[in-house]
Amino acid sequence: MFKIFYPSVYYKSTYDVDFQEYYDRGFRGIIFDVDNTLVPHGADADDKAEALFARLKEIGFDTCLTSNNKEERVKRFNKNIHSHYIYKAHKPAKSGYRKAMKKMGTDTSNTMFVGDQLFTDVFGANMTGLYSVLVEPIHPKEEIQIVLKRYLEKIVLFVGRNKIDKRF
Repeated sequence: MFKIFYPSVYYKSTYDVDFQEYYDRGFRGIIFDVDNTLVPHGADADDKAEALFARLKEIGFDTCLTSNNKEERVKRFNKNIHSHYIYKAHKPAKSGYRKAMKKMGTDTSNTMFVGDQLFTDVFGANMTGLYSVLVEPIHPKEEIQIVLKRYLEKIVLFVGRNKIDKRF
């Protein structure tokens, strides 16, 4: 019943993911959500995020930030990251994920998605046919509509607890 919302894998943090392992498995592109996936909501890229993207480029990945935020927000975050980006992506619509793959020159067979929300990030990635990585939100302070969705997410994750590959 909830299977379309289950991530391929669930990590405590984006920064816990062994991206070299995924590259070795054949992944070449990573689509990232920004807020609460890479930094707290509204924050600029910090040293940790900048180091992650530098490491991903070293490994050989291409990346694309895909956010439902306005361009100013995504562009500001991307200042020192230098990734492709899509703003107003309308996640969970498939179009944002497809645009990201087009920018990176990848497809569903070699692209993964990393995000913190089931009903936008993971659902959209799954509907598009991507390998989906769910991470816990970085910071508990969120907009009210997201707080309400978090309660529903807990139910879905509880129901799927034995079906989801959890890496923590």
